[in-house]
Amino acid sequence: MTNDINTKMEKTINDLTSKIAGLRTSRANPDMLKNISVNYYNSNVSLQQLAAITTPEASQFMLNVFDQGAIKDIEKAILQSELGLTPQTDGTTIRITLPDLTQDRRNQLVKTLKQMGEESKISIRNIRRDCIDSIRSDEKNKEITEDESKIRQDNVQDSTNKFSNKIDALIKQKESELMTI
Repeated sequence: MTNDINTKMEKTINDLTSKIAGLRTSRANPDMLKNISVNYYNSNVSLQQLAAITTPEASQFMLNVFDQGAIKDIEKAILQSELGLTPQTDGTTIRITLPDLTQDRRNQLVKTLKQMGEESKISIRNIRRDCIDSIRSDEKNKEITEDESKIRQDNVQDSTNKFSNKIDALIKQKESELMTI
């Protein structure tokens, strides 16, 4: 049972890690663009499926678009994203230079980051609640003893604390990246 809880909580950590990788720092990272969805022939398609994304410089993206007909749609999707990026087209290549982050934008990103962390902690607590309910049900149905129930509940709480601390560490690390000029 503990392995099942740890697996579920680990998935929450992995989800948070992928979400915060998309938050913008002063360095270009292809993961920043992974959440951009492009309206391509009346269907939403991930930007990564329409272009090869590279970072030739620390503060620049280069998108090699596979279908020239998608360039306008990609530009539109990038402009509409909340990243505040401006694409510059050159044939089948789109260049995006990251503007410097202002202090207000950094603070806004930290606020978003903390919200993501809190959502992950809520998910961890929901997993804990479901598991403890299951343990109490087993105890009530006389499938396990009261002592066994207490031991299992303590193990669940230990896992919860461990994963909450991991979330705090991830948030703190990303926050320091965001606030570094």
